[in-house]
Amino acid sequence: MTDDWIPFAEGEYLVENAWLVTPDDQAVALERAVVEVFRDRRGRRRLNGSGLIANALLVELLEDNDALDLLLDFGADLTFRLRRPDLSGGKVFAADVKSTLQFTPAGPLEVLAPDEFRRIVRSLAVLPR
Repeated sequence: MTDDWIPFAEGEYLVENAWLVTPDDQAVALERAVVEVFRDRRGRRRLNGSGLIANALLVELLEDNDALDLLLDFGADLTFRLRRPDLSGGKVFAADVKSTLQFTPAGPLEVLAPDEFRRIVRSLAVLPR
């Protein structure tokens, strides 16, 4: 995969809003999400990120569907969908526990027009925090 799909320079970027989403519009919010753009050993730009998530809610999402997308809102009408990112996170599933969920793209960021992004977000059934 080439790095020309990464619309950011190297650095860390705060994500204003982020949700893990199933195809049937069930979602869980990711809190304090951050994306890092960096160069790998070969000099190619790469992107990865992380945020806090309630593990029990993530498990609830995964009960019905394991094909999760990530919606990312960086503010200033910079909105994206990351289809089926690679996810890794904590293994504690108590209702009141949140842990860091790390995500890495499995494909390019899909740019969403602000109106389309807002339409998608309005249709989400967000599980409680």
